[in-house]
Amino acid sequence: MTTDEEKRRDRELKRALSARLPRLVSGWERHRRQLDDTDPRIMEYCTAVAADPDAHNLYEILGIVRFHELLDRYVWNRKRVRRFFRFYELLRFSGTHGPTRYRLTPVQCFQFASIFGFDNDKGLRLVRLAYIFVPRKFSKTTSAASLAVYDLYFGDNNSQAYVGANSYKQAKICFDEIRRIVRDIEGDSGNVKVNREAIFFNDGTRNSMAECLAANARTRDGLNASLAIIDEYAQARNTPGANGSDLKNVLTSSMGARLEPLTVVISTASEVVDGPFAHEIEGAKGVLRGEFANDRMFASLFMPDVDDRPDDPRTWRKVQPHIGVTIQEDYYETEWETAQMSAENMLTFRTKLLNEFCVNETSTWLDSECIQKATRHIDPARFPDRWVSTIALDLSVRDDFSCVTLGAYDPRKFTFYYKTYYFMPRVCLETHANRRLYRRWADEGHLILTDGEVIDYRAIVDLVLRLNGPTRVIAIGYDPAKSRQCLNMLAAAGASSVLKGVGQSFMAFTSSCESFEVGIRTGHIFIDDNPINAYCFANACLEIDRMNNRKPMKKYHNGKIDGVITKLMCHKLFAESWQPAEGQ
Repeated sequence: MTTDEEKRRDRELKRALSARLPRLVSGWERHRRQLDDTDPRIMEYCTAVAADPDAHNLYEILGIVRFHELLDRYVWNRKRVRRFFRFYELLRFSGTHGPTRYRLTPVQCFQFASIFGFDNDKGLRLVRLAYIFVPRKFSKTTSAASLAVYDLYFGDNNSQAYVGANSYKQAKICFDEIRRIVRDIEGDSGNVKVNREAIFFNDGTRNSMAECLAANARTRDGLNASLAIIDEYAQARNTPGANGSDLKNVLTSSMGARLEPLTVVISTASEVVDGPFAHEIEGAKGVLRGEFANDRMFASLFMPDVDDRPDDPRTWRKVQPHIGVTIQEDYYETEWETAQMSAENMLTFRTKLLNEFCVNETSTWLDSECIQKATRHIDPARFPDRWVSTIALDLSVRDDFSCVTLGAYDPRKFTFYYKTYYFMPRVCLETHANRRLYRRWADEGHLILTDGEVIDYRAIVDLVLRLNGPTRVIAIGYDPAKSRQCLNMLAAAGASSVLKGVGQSFMAFTSSCESFEVGIRTGHIFIDDNPINAYCFANACLEIDRMNNRKPMKKYHNGKIDGVITKLMCHKLFAESWQPAEGQ
């Protein structure tokens, strides 16, 4: 996990690097001819990143700066790079419409050129270790498969390409793509034998082979690997008696006889924050920062910068350069909406789509003892008329809760009181997965059932208007993304001046989360004794994003936290809408 000191270091380095880029780019012009003679897409990528550093992460930019520094120190092998590019673009990969040829994108050109382009002082390929750290849907499998097929046909005569992963199932995903490509190349020629886990020539022309491996590396002796592809290495763990890096170590240690061995680690982040891959990525960052020298290593790292917001489309494009290429334009927006549904979904979004190492800390935000101490019987009819209040709505359509929370403030005791009303369509109760629990709540008067198959917003509007009697309502908050029908009805009833949209982002909830917890724990916030409140708090864990913003999230997809969210919305509205009279 990134420390505050590491965040400060990266902020300062990004700021200084962005200021230097115009001068650096002018110096890159001395490399343009040899790069354009290789393929113009390489320089196109470099200059596009440098032209807009805010749209690219620190380590992506550092990788490009380092690339041009290597061009000054090593021989550039234009022939080898062009050969691989032509080979790649002739292959037919799996696609939605069957086997399909794909043109390399500029970022892929840069990645493959960095691996194949440099020669050492012996005229051999410089790079021996490559990290491609990218989010899901980048086309990692395609990249890995092309490298294995290239080694099979154009590597050493006795080349051995291995595809390994932490699980056999994961390794097979990539290997099956290799098998499909080889079958597409060979047709019925009979030159190559393709088995479930191995591919090898059987016509006497070559002695090369490719094989699929899994993490039981201890049994793999006698290998002579020329290429090792480690897929989804971020899932590997360091556990007692079974080091997660065993497979990678077995393969790399078998390469001693090879003149141009290559290990390629292609992975997306995971929740394994202390595994071997997370540590190796930190080492790769150190090389890119110039703290360590290792010219034989290449790293292409796509991740947010330290202050990037997870809900910002600019962050999405920063971490995923293939938006609109290998994934649909609206994919991240759709997945972000899904991430709001539970802590599990948010963990998946952050690790697989934002490419962040993070863990699912699903501990309850406010435990049952804390909530029990803050629970009181609350009757709004007994609130003094001098109190002010806020109301918050969380509206569903048909298959689950809608809820309304009234929050009232006692200025003499500096205390808040929250009462929540829960609604559900009567018809939907009969088929709901929690119908037994919901039926009991309904029978006891804690859950209000409305007629029809969809929620009756008239019942909600009538309740809100009644709640305006005992106290003076200064704001009615709602989620701007939810139904407008109820809001239109409230506006028509004269409430338009106090209707206020409350965003549902992490940033929007941070201050109210903090002050609400302080109030609960110090006896200055009380909630009513409806058991659905305790149920909602039991389902709520506090999720913290990379900028230390916080918001309650469902522990599990089917959990309900509506009552928690509306209470925090009310609390936020107090802070934003109420101006105490003099003396209060």
